[in-house]
Amino acid sequence: MVLGKVKNFFVSYDCMNDSNVPVFASGDYVSGRVIVEITGEIRVKSLNIHAKGLAKVRWTESRNAGSNTAYTQNFTEEVEYLNHKDVLIGHDRDDDSCDEGLTVLHSGRHEFPFSLELPQTPLATSFEGKHGSVRYWVKAELHRPWLLPMKTKKEFTVFEHIDINTPLLLSPQAGTKDKTLCCWFCTSGPVSLSAKIERKGYTPGESIQIFAEIENCSSRVVVPKAAIYQTQTFFAKGKVKEIKHLVANLRGDPLPSGKTETWDGKMLKIPPVSPSILDCSIIRVEYSLMVYVDIPRAVNLTLNLPLVIGTIPLHSFGSRTSSVSSQCSMNMGWLGLPERPEAPPSYSEAVTEEQRQTNLELPGGGRDEIEGPLYAYIHEFRFQPPPLYCEIDPHPEQGCVAQDARPDISPSR
Repeated sequence: MVLGKVKNFFVSYDCMNDSNVPVFASGDYVSGRVIVEITGEIRVKSLNIHAKGLAKVRWTESRNAGSNTAYTQNFTEEVEYLNHKDVLIGHDRDDDSCDEGLTVLHSGRHEFPFSLELPQTPLATSFEGKHGSVRYWVKAELHRPWLLPMKTKKEFTVFEHIDINTPLLLSPQAGTKDKTLCCWFCTSGPVSLSAKIERKGYTPGESIQIFAEIENCSSRVVVPKAAIYQTQTFFAKGKVKEIKHLVANLRGDPLPSGKTETWDGKMLKIPPVSPSILDCSIIRVEYSLMVYVDIPRAVNLTLNLPLVIGTIPLHSFGSRTSSVSSQCSMNMGWLGLPERPEAPPSYSEAVTEEQRQTNLELPGGGRDEIEGPLYAYIHEFRFQPPPLYCEIDPHPEQGCVAQDARPDISPSR
């Protein structure tokens, strides 16, 4: 008998989106097929799959232990998010000499479906960084008697969804800073910067509207600028490694001495970037908008506004809420505190005089049934506004006397 050969061996996912890219979230089912294309006939002991999700951090640092001694220290850390095994055909026994339970595959294309459920707990979003990564994959192994196992692996993407339609991420971000420039014993006027954005949460492809005011009272020509930065932070063995990347930036016009420049919604577009990673214990991916003034021969005046890059875009109602809050805050003065909200209508305004007069009489003979002091009490206070609330008793002594004088009547509260 001439043994056949495996022509193709790979993993294919059943993509549920229009882009035909395998993207999943926590709680989703990952399904697909292991495809084997063979020429001739082969005997198979088992076909297994192993799905894994792993966050991994690794970097090295050189240390000096003396004048002529140096060594390299490794910093590594791992967090496992997924570990699932399944047998598609055959068995897991490692006995190559046993011919029992072998599966014969004939020449042609064979597809073996699989399905697994991702954990319901939050998963870290897939990510590739300089000192760490978050990866998810399915590995398939084809075992045949007296031959080394064939292996294939294919990754899939996981997004831990961040909905920016939450009060925290819809809240405006603002700040103010200033600095005074000095040159030897001479002091020039200050440079001041105020900046505000409509909200904290955005998604890739959106543009950030920047409202800013830059006042240059110094003797130098300064340039206002803005930039989006991505900060990758890696944690291992009590050590921290941080890397900062420029994502997008813009430049304003040079501002001469004694002049003021205002940005009334200057646009800065967010390019395709990875979402924020905030729930992983060893990798964090954070974003910030840096509005700053480039000052020659001096340290820049910088204002950092935190950002969160999410996966669920802004809803229409969220857009209206953000727009209204932004307009209100702008109308209430530059970076001022919000005004006191309008008081609700009073009780007497909620019940019209016509309603009160109509309901003074009880329907049907109800008056005869409860005629007496109780009816007089109800009749007097129907649809009347309640007494004003006050935490301080205006008549403390009178209340005590009244209570002592009528011990047989229980207090009203």
